[in-house]
Amino acid sequence: MSPGMESVAAFSGSIPGQVMLALGQTIVVVCVCFDMVRALSVPRSHRRYLASTVFRTLAVPSIIANGVTVLIALVLWSWIDVVMGMFVLVAIIFRLHHDKDEDNWWKGKGRKLARWARRRFAGGTSTAPAMG
Repeated sequence: MSPGMESVAAFSGSIPGQVMLALGQTIVVVCVCFDMVRALSVPRSHRRYLASTVFRTLAVPSIIANGVTVLIALVLWSWIDVVMGMFVLVAIIFRLHHDKDEDNWWKGKGRKLARWARRRFAGGTSTAPAMG
């Protein structure tokens, strides 16, 4: 095993590593549960709106956390954990990209945030007058 892989394996076995992995897996479980609530809720209801918002918010951190877990399982040669982790990873990515027309808090926020950032950062670039 290479020194980098040994350090990953050692960190994943330490208390801080175990705490981080547990928090990551908790985020994954909460994300999947809210996706199930979203799937079982009535379309255009407040419950579905909240579930979709929470799912969209936690999807990317869940993908990152699950990816780290799969990487650690790969380093530790735990193939069943790699397969199960990849299944969950693919399922979350598929569900994230499957329903694009869902109403949630994030819908339309990209344009609004880009407009805010343009106004915020474009106006502050003025040059000082020359002294003479």
